[in-house]
Amino acid sequence: MKKAWEIGLSSTCIPPEHGGVGLSAVDSCIATEELAWGCSGMATSIMCNDLGLMPIVVGGTDEQKAEWLGACASDFKMISFCLSEPDAGSDVAGIQLLAEKDGDDYVLNGTKAWITNGGVADLYTVFATLDRSSRHKGICAFVLPSDTPGVSPGKKEDKMGQRASDTCPIHFDNVRVPASQRLGQEGEGFKIAMRTLDRTRPPIGALATGIARRALDESLAYAKERKAFGFPIAGFQAVQFMLADMAKDIEAGRLLTMQSAWMVDQGLRAAKVSSFAKCFATDTAMRVTTDAVQIFGGNGYTKEYPVEKLMRDAKLMQIYEGTNQIQRLVIARELLKE
Repeated sequence: MKKAWEIGLSSTCIPPEHGGVGLSAVDSCIATEELAWGCSGMATSIMCNDLGLMPIVVGGTDEQKAEWLGACASDFKMISFCLSEPDAGSDVAGIQLLAEKDGDDYVLNGTKAWITNGGVADLYTVFATLDRSSRHKGICAFVLPSDTPGVSPGKKEDKMGQRASDTCPIHFDNVRVPASQRLGQEGEGFKIAMRTLDRTRPPIGALATGIARRALDESLAYAKERKAFGFPIAGFQAVQFMLADMAKDIEAGRLLTMQSAWMVDQGLRAAKVSSFAKCFATDTAMRVTTDAVQIFGGNGYTKEYPVEKLMRDAKLMQIYEGTNQIQRLVIARELLKE
């Protein structure tokens, strides 16, 4: 993690004026795909800093950016994005973490769930509501150090895949946060969260593409070596068709991902195309890794070979940063707006 930060592969969204590398969305996707080819759990952990910092980039004042982005550019720090809750994942407007005003401070009570790097982060960007009945209109965003009194990470989740990535709940018990650490105005938290996810969705497509590409590479190598009926299985049309489908869908997913990243870089509205990319590339990763296990046969079902890990890692891609069912809702709504 520290090495990734030192060479500019972590916290890539920090602009140069605040000491960062300021990678474009396209550049970030290129780096993410390569990291995910190696291990998507580590890639998720490394990418998490950009997800956690993006609310400051899109919603912070000049003073907040100088303070928080500058600190993360000058020293190795880890920052987590605290949006999901036990009963509010896809339904962001339904969050229950309460922020009650007390003078110039806010007092936070509640729990966040599925927080990447939550148990090891130095900083959190946190979304809470002033009024649980007001849904998206009452949401506020905050940035706070993880050692703020009353903040406590819960038990690390024992996940099916992406096991190298620390994931846990975060409990907030009468956590006092100064108003100076609120991002944007009261009630702007939902907008900040949505703007953040619009910008961070293309790298999810790139991450999925990296997983799928690794599965194809492993499958090609294995199919050339494994023999059946005296011939390498790569010579059988049934296997060739699987490899061909893998390759064409990976390429399509990458192109959709790069299109959405380019649109973000151009300042264009990218919600629909970003959802195209996230949904298609992650569905592709699941399908490709499943086929990779099939090509490996019985060996693919053992931990002696890498494809079972790729398959387990790929499943999460269809779930986090907005399930693929939610992506389809976003796409449909964008189509109907048009």
